[in-house]
Amino acid sequence: MERQSARVQAAGAYGADTSPGGCAVLYVSGNTDVCGPDRCRQALLRIGVNMMALPGGRHLDSIPLPGQRLHLMQVDSVQRWMEDLKLMTECECMCVLQAKPISLEEDAQGDLILAGGPGPGDPLQLLLKRGWVISTELRRIGQKLAQDRWARVHSMSVRLTCHARSMVSEYSAVSRNSSQEMSQIEKLLMEKCSELSAVTERCLQVENEHVLKSMKACVSETLSTLGEHFGQLLELALTREVQALVRKIDASDNIYTTESTTGNLFSLTQEGAPLCRIIAKEGGVVALFKVCRQDTFRCLYPQALRTLASICCVEEGVHQLEKVDGVLCLADILTDDSHSEATRAEAAAVVAQVTSPHLPFTQHLSSFLESMEEIVTALVKLCQEASSGEVFLLASAALANITFFDTMACEMLLQLNAIRILLEACSDKQRVDTPYTRDQIVTILANMSVLEQCASDVIQENGVQLIMGMLSEKPRSGTPAEVAACERVQQKAAVTLARLSRDPAVAREAVRLSCMSRLIELCRSPSERNSSDAVLVACLAALRRLAGVCPEGLQDSDFQQLVQPRLVDSFLLCSNMEESFV
Repeated sequence: MERQSARVQAAGAYGADTSPGGCAVLYVSGNTDVCGPDRCRQALLRIGVNMMALPGGRHLDSIPLPGQRLHLMQVDSVQRWMEDLKLMTECECMCVLQAKPISLEEDAQGDLILAGGPGPGDPLQLLLKRGWVISTELRRIGQKLAQDRWARVHSMSVRLTCHARSMVSEYSAVSRNSSQEMSQIEKLLMEKCSELSAVTERCLQVENEHVLKSMKACVSETLSTLGEHFGQLLELALTREVQALVRKIDASDNIYTTESTTGNLFSLTQEGAPLCRIIAKEGGVVALFKVCRQDTFRCLYPQALRTLASICCVEEGVHQLEKVDGVLCLADILTDDSHSEATRAEAAAVVAQVTSPHLPFTQHLSSFLESMEEIVTALVKLCQEASSGEVFLLASAALANITFFDTMACEMLLQLNAIRILLEACSDKQRVDTPYTRDQIVTILANMSVLEQCASDVIQENGVQLIMGMLSEKPRSGTPAEVAACERVQQKAAVTLARLSRDPAVAREAVRLSCMSRLIELCRSPSERNSSDAVLVACLAALRRLAGVCPEGLQDSDFQQLVQPRLVDSFLLCSNMEESFV
């Protein structure tokens, strides 16, 4: 197949367009009989090769060009190439064939091919793969249209039609009887595909710029409508498949069937928010909590909970969770020591998801407040007993989100000696070994530091020194995610220090540990804070709080530039500093 593809692409060097398929469709205009080498060049220039084979040997009908008579001829591309080689031995032709680039299009190598194709009887994978290909083609056509590259727009429109027809044909072959609504949308989709191919072909014949401009608007509208029909069809088809999976989980009493089906559902959640919404609307949350309430499926709890955490990234998932008393079920799992650590960690992950401060709809979980004390107690215990960094991360992330969710949580944590447990964990590399975990810990400390009683606990547990260490957090790998996590740790450490320094004892301890020197360094050296403005503002605020208690710890220049001016003036001064590398 690779040899075949290479040969077809070589033929495409003479103005042909290539795309995936197993056969070639030759568009022959006029008389193209090749009787000898003297007519080889003219024949090549008048033959366009377009790989548009569809499953089962069916091919897209050609759209006739005005004033031309076209004939459709189906042949095997390799066989055709071997036959034509006998007539293409003219030296000039062979030199051009060897020297000319395979394609002048910079994205020709990006033509989409379904590697291996979906397995037989696997409608979900078929929909996902074809859906991804068609979505990508639609986006690319839009890009080429904006650049007025009409030849490319037309060839990609033809290929898009092939993919759409293949998806409809293949899905019909492996799925049950289509609904009337699906059949109607399939018809509308294919009509728009044909319309797009026809209008883009007409655009190739137009040279008047004003006419092309008006036709461009028509193409754009057709492309938009086509995208809408495709989205509707894909959603309907995926909804049918999700319904089948949910029914299977709901009705199954076999552990292996339930495990396989739940795994398929989890894979779907990884495809993005739209699929999570479909799963939630079609009863996926209800079915998964049913699994988590049956003792016979205990070994499947981690997998089911992991799937629930993914679904609850969308509002529909959280609403469904609340309707089925999901919070109560999570509390039962977290407080039951007979469950494995892995199960309780996955339950903590669901709690972290549904209490995320970044999702506005999670703030209205009224049922959570009823079980909050039990959940917070269980999460603190899980942090204390965690056997791995992953378990500690999930439990501490849930606690961090809960401290945003309700201020009562901070008072509960204080009573549970959470500060001691968290600060002790910081010295345990098995539990706390990444900036992501330290981000969760310092978030909890920052939110708890609004309480006056928090300061004495921090001093007692040597917490100021640990906060000082967090001001020096550095990424190991340099990946964007890790760099961002380090910035958050530095920012929240400075915020925590500023809040705790209301207590003179904390402020004096911070000065003794040279926190002011580190804060000055973060303010004056952009590289130390990765040029983060958020870190700069937090450090300036902490420095001013410490200077109010112990002004003798500052040099005159630092006081005049970082403390005495308005905060905004100090910020502008530090944010415009340029380091010298001489």
